[in-house]
Amino acid sequence: MVFTNELGGHYAHCTVYNHFKKIVKELGMEQERFHDMRHSYAVVSIESGDDIKTVQNNLGHATAAFTLDVYGHVSQKMKQQSADRMESFIQKISG
Repeated sequence: MVFTNELGGHYAHCTVYNHFKKIVKELGMEQERFHDMRHSYAVVSIESGDDIKTVQNNLGHATAAFTLDVYGHVSQKMKQQSADRMESFIQKISG
């Protein structure tokens, strides 16, 4: 569990959910769902270069294939990073 009190005990699901809803309301983002944070974490982790096995483990998925199927869509940022790496490689080998 991610959310614990000062003594290490787990918060009840409703406590976490109610605090989340209060925060997103204050931010003017009432449409956001708690589960959206999980998706955001996964995509940002993959875009930042975390290996898929680490992301799989952090999300608690049984297989890396499942993680890739759900979160492995290629973003524009990932396309650009790939192109930049290839350009760097070509420049290095062409002197």
